[in-house]
Amino acid sequence: MEAAIPLGSVPREERPRAKEPYAALLGRLSRQSVVKHFDAYADVDWERAEHRIDPEDPHWELGDDALAATSWYRALPPGTRARLGLHLIATKMKIGAQFENVLQRGLLEFALGLPNGAPEFRYVYHEVIEEGQHSLMFQEFVTRTGFDVPGLGFWDRLGSRRVLGAARRFPALFFIFVLGGEDPIDHVQRTELTSGRPLHPLLERIMRIHVTEEARHLSFARHYLRAHVPRLSPAARTSLALQAPLILGPMAQLMMRPSAEIVGTYDIPKEVVAEAYTRNRRHRAKTVEALGKVRDLCREIGIVTRWSLPLWQRMGIWEN
Repeated sequence: MEAAIPLGSVPREERPRAKEPYAALLGRLSRQSVVKHFDAYADVDWERAEHRIDPEDPHWELGDDALAATSWYRALPPGTRARLGLHLIATKMKIGAQFENVLQRGLLEFALGLPNGAPEFRYVYHEVIEEGQHSLMFQEFVTRTGFDVPGLGFWDRLGSRRVLGAARRFPALFFIFVLGGEDPIDHVQRTELTSGRPLHPLLERIMRIHVTEEARHLSFARHYLRAHVPRLSPAARTSLALQAPLILGPMAQLMMRPSAEIVGTYDIPKEVVAEAYTRNRRHRAKTVEALGKVRDLCREIGIVTRWSLPLWQRMGIWEN
């Protein structure tokens, strides 16, 4: 029997406490990880009848995605619309699992360089364990769809190697990467869960588990940056300011538009992709909205400067 997972607009562990010391916050997040955590197989009943994946189930049809508003998508047969939607979800799940893999390795690299007694050490290992469960959950879903999705492309995989090096040498940059991957996913999933649109029960279960634990991970990354960026040298802060939008822009697009593999598989015309995404003001606004929290954080910690602001605008992730 699966336990119900309530979804609050702002999880308790993500709510700020007035003048709470950084170390006290980490202790609280660690305790939350002990008392509120999930297992990919104990807490998801994969064999439940209503969790069965039928590629032509109408639940998989695109909801608020920009592609769903195009006449090209609406003209597809219902079964094809559902299959494309499931394929898109499977691709995002695969990218999510690959991102979690990079995140876990980066966190372990970060922890390896911590001194004895560092307050981050315990929480980082709690997070690695939780991300491992998320990877299992995402990959199990992908496997059950039957789609052989590749996930990240070659250049994205190559870029992840650089991120791993930053985890120890430049942790602040690594945690910008963390937020660049986690914030858009969290935004998209919370939007889906609160939309009122009927969701496939298995997808809903996975998303509820993910956003519940991800609240802690996001809270840690944000508070790490608040605590440590002010201590960086001017040169390091300048480097962080210039690199942040170059990381956040492409990462948001990974979750906000279809991969080249899906475009090719379903022969989505270039003009339809342009209509739905490239030239679509509403899609650009949704991308900007998905990065709202991390953008506000970057302003708060002083890494949106007159030199870096044009990069935010160029990447299409700055609010007008």
